[in-house]
Amino acid sequence: MSKNIVTTDTPVEASNEMPKIHTLSVLVNNKAGVLMRITQVFARRGYNIDSLVVSQGRDPQFSRMTIGISGEQEGLGQIIKQVYKLIDVIHVYEHTSDNAVVRELLLVKFLAHSGDRGEALQIIEHFNGKTVDLTPNSMVATFTGESKKIDAALGMLAKFEIVETVRTGKVVMARGEQPT
Repeated sequence: MSKNIVTTDTPVEASNEMPKIHTLSVLVNNKAGVLMRITQVFARRGYNIDSLVVSQGRDPQFSRMTIGISGEQEGLGQIIKQVYKLIDVIHVYEHTSDNAVVRELLLVKFLAHSGDRGEALQIIEHFNGKTVDLTPNSMVATFTGESKKIDAALGMLAKFEIVETVRTGKVVMARGEQPT
């Protein structure tokens, strides 16, 4: 398999805006230690990984990593090149919302007594969520979608006492025939 690297490396003007969120897809050989070597590249460059999803691919010889990071574009190109140079890395792609489908999953457990259930169910339905557990005093709901949708659903449920949340982090798939 040949190595490929694709990045949207473009100059960025300085501004007071929040750092841009970047989503990388990395195809690697499914071997022990690969994850550690890749995360060390980010740590050495001072980038924090916001989300990380790793799973075996259709071929068990390979794994796909989806890495969500926030930071300036100018340092990211160098990180991508360094990750690409690692022996077990097959290819690295930076994805944008224009060229990929990006989704996240949220499980949220919150307190909802009988008088609050109707409102909670309306919020869940509005965000196309599903109730996956129900007790006399609590509910667990699941939501999938873009990060903004997940944040909005969580914001609406904040009126209830949230006991626990678990988020998967981003998963990504390239649109059309382009490989992820």
